[in-house]
Amino acid sequence: MGTQGQTIMVHDKMQSGYSYVLSAPMARDFDPLFTPDLTPPEMLELGVFGGKYMTDCADEFPASWFANARLSPECSDPKLNWFEVDASQPLSEWRRKGWLHPDDPRGWFQWYCRYYMGRRVPDEDQRQIKRWKAFARHAAQLRKFCEPGDMQCRRRQRQALLHWAYDSRLI
Repeated sequence: MGTQGQTIMVHDKMQSGYSYVLSAPMARDFDPLFTPDLTPPEMLELGVFGGKYMTDCADEFPASWFANARLSPECSDPKLNWFEVDASQPLSEWRRKGWLHPDDPRGWFQWYCRYYMGRRVPDEDQRQIKRWKAFARHAAQLRKFCEPGDMQCRRRQRQALLHWAYDSRLI
C-alpha cells in the first residue's frame, strides 16, 4: 500500500464509493510547515481516541499500522489512551462546529492518515495544517505550567496533543 499514483478505494459505512489518488510518496513530500512529531502508526500504538477511531476503516491503511495499535472495536475506552484520560470531543461536536471536510468525515486524524499515505488536496491540506499549527499553543501551555517531564501535569492536554501528532511526552 501507499504507492504513488495508486488509487485507493474506500469501503466503509461513512464513505461508500469514495476514492482518492496517492500523488506523493508515503511519509514524504510534506508541506515544509507541517512537521508532526508522530506518524499515524506511532499514534495508534501510543493510544489515541480511546482506541475507537480507526476500527471501521482499517482496510484502507497498511496492516502494519495496526500490528501494535491500542484498539477498542466496541466503544471508546480512555484506558487505551497513553495518558488513560478522555481528551476527545464527540464526532457530533466536530460536525456542529464545521470542522469536518466531506472527504474526511472522521476529522483531522483521517486527513493526516491519508496525507501521510500520499493523498494531496491542496486547499484542504492547507486548512488542516493551519489547524495543526494552531494546536501547538497547548504545548506552549505545558511548557509554561508544568515541570519538565512531569507526565501527571495536564494529562488531558498532553493526550489531546498526542491526538494531533505532537509528542507531549517530550515536554
